Amino acid sequence: MKAVSEVCPLCAGSGWKVVPDAPERGVKRCDCQLRARSDAIFVAARIPKRYEHCELSNYEFEGSHLQLAPARMAACRFVEEYPVDKTGLMLVGTIGTGKTHLAVGIAKALIREKGIACLFYDYRELLKEIQNSYNASVQTTELALLKPVFDAEVLILDELGAVRPSEWVWDTVSLILNTRYNDNRTTIITTNFADEPAASVSRSLSPARASRDETLGDRIGERMRSRLHEMCRIVRMDGADFRQRFRSASFG
Repeated sequence: MKAVSEVCPLCAGSGWKVVPDAPERGVKRCDCQLRARSDAIFVAARIPKRYEHCELSNYEFEGSHLQLAPARMAACRFVEEYPVDKTGLMLVGTIGTGKTHLAVGIAKALIREKGIACLFYDYRELLKEIQNSYNASVQTTELALLKPVFDAEVLILDELGAVRPSEWVWDTVSLILNTRYNDNRTTIITTNFADEPAASVSRSLSPARASRDETLGDRIGERMRSRLHEMCRIVRMDGADFRQRFRSASFG
């Protein structure tokens, strides 16, 4: 005996519902179709299971985390203004300040509220996949892997700079970011490295500064750092490591 499939009461299975208040009694996509599209887009977004709980609504920005309130506000404003304003975001801060949480929260809000297709990639995993797809016999990389990264309406690139720089890394980052820039695609970046110039530039500006931590300029090059400033608004996130605080409380 076949199970009877449930038919949407709003559209009777047609996918369209009547809008009584429209000037000529128009129709629009039914909510059931929007939900189905959102589910499909969410699966295609590749959000890792460890971040599936992340929402803008459960990001901590009160009490001892009050200094992170501007970052959460910037994330919410981004969702509200997209796609009228397609400028990306670069979330810059130390480990454990919730950069990935905010980036995933933005993606989920865009998918759920506006049906926007998003794609999440950890920077290290993306480079590894690209490197593994390289075909030595023809000296090319599989375009099938890069095309979704180029074409994603909104790309979330997590942990930018986490791989030590090399000519190949710089060329790959340059190809991805320049392609998306030229195509007017939106990119959301997270990075643990300070948005400061490379060592060569820093020494020319301040010769006395001999020792320093590595910066984003060191990790991706000044040309690409400059490109990011054209593509993204910079959101600085300062605060204690959420994860370290949780561990301390667990053993306290």
